[in-house]
Amino acid sequence: MSPTAPPPATTTVRRGPVPGARRYPAERVPGGRPPVRERVRAALRYAGPALLGHLAVRLLGVLVLARWTHLRHHGLWPVLAKSWDSNWYLGIAAHGYELSPPGTDEPSDLAFFPLYPVLVKAVAAVTPGSRASVALALAIVFSLVAAGGVFAVGDRLHGRRTATLLTVLWAALPVGVVQWMGYTESLFTALTAWALYCALTGRWVWAGSLAALAGLTRPTGIALAAAVSLTALATLVRARRLAWRPVLGGLLAPLGWCAYVAWVGLRVGRWDGYFAVQKRWTNEWDGGVGTLREMRDLLVYANRPPLFLVLVTLVLIVSAALYVLSLADRQPLVLLVFTGALLLVVLGSGGVYFPRARFLLPGFPLLLPLALALSRARRTVTALVLGSAAVSSAWLGAYMLMVWPGPP
Repeated sequence: MSPTAPPPATTTVRRGPVPGARRYPAERVPGGRPPVRERVRAALRYAGPALLGHLAVRLLGVLVLARWTHLRHHGLWPVLAKSWDSNWYLGIAAHGYELSPPGTDEPSDLAFFPLYPVLVKAVAAVTPGSRASVALALAIVFSLVAAGGVFAVGDRLHGRRTATLLTVLWAALPVGVVQWMGYTESLFTALTAWALYCALTGRWVWAGSLAALAGLTRPTGIALAAAVSLTALATLVRARRLAWRPVLGGLLAPLGWCAYVAWVGLRVGRWDGYFAVQKRWTNEWDGGVGTLREMRDLLVYANRPPLFLVLVTLVLIVSAALYVLSLADRQPLVLLVFTGALLLVVLGSGGVYFPRARFLLPGFPLLLPLALALSRARRTVTALVLGSAAVSSAWLGAYMLMVWPGPP
């Protein structure tokens, strides 16, 4: 899944290859493709500026957070590795899922999907260090894998410069600090980005398999499953013939999410068991009524609304506006379905309001209109925007973890 490998014969992308986009010369090996090691090195060199930009932004965020934790006499490692949802994942990795006592409304760990804690348990069993350290290390590694996937999607559609800007913008999101915490956002974004890239390049079995794994990672995996399955179906309709790869990919995509939801139903003894578990966390889908009510209360009626909640509200509004721009830009169907379904799930939830910006972190295709605009702007303007985004992300990340009294 090299970000610069030439596409196969069948593809769902409406745009042609970007002029001047780099491709690997087959003549390095007589009559075939270059060796795998050489292709990997070439891919890393090609995506190097984007990956280095991502690293620089996230390291700046960690440095600012480290200074803030020092001033407040906290430790940096516990803040990143063992706070809020991280402890739920670590508990699952250590003890498995535990049912709440019957007849109680206590929050249940069944609300958390299994892939991340399973990976933490498996890696911790063969490496030194605590499970918390392993969880944090995996999040950092997966953030780099995700950055590579974000770059691959951007490069496929608009070329290297736009892809690099897209990757840096994703790193500099207001809640970007979560990428390097013991949370599932990095793993989910990595699976999402590469599944979308595989769908764009017609690798349907890979796309479906990655979407199935994403469905075992977060509840919003259903958005990615819908995107892959519906785009595979659209491909078959356009081709007017039956091809086994799109069929298999489309069938694989929802399996992870459906399997876990079904397992929770069996575990709690009711067909809607997973949704009953979410209700204990005050998470119910109400079509957006609760979201609009929260926005009204914060922006109209509150005298001094909390800064973090104002930030969340702005992220939701800007994300919806960016989706409209994405529609106007006629992005590929798989991207539009994914970001549209993601927004539908996040904005339509009537549950807790404060984590909504974090829930939208995997929706990186929404940033494509901004990346395109910056790619056409003057270099000074681009540098100023990216620098401001990186600094604000670092400060807001530290504020979110050190001042805001709740989870990110």
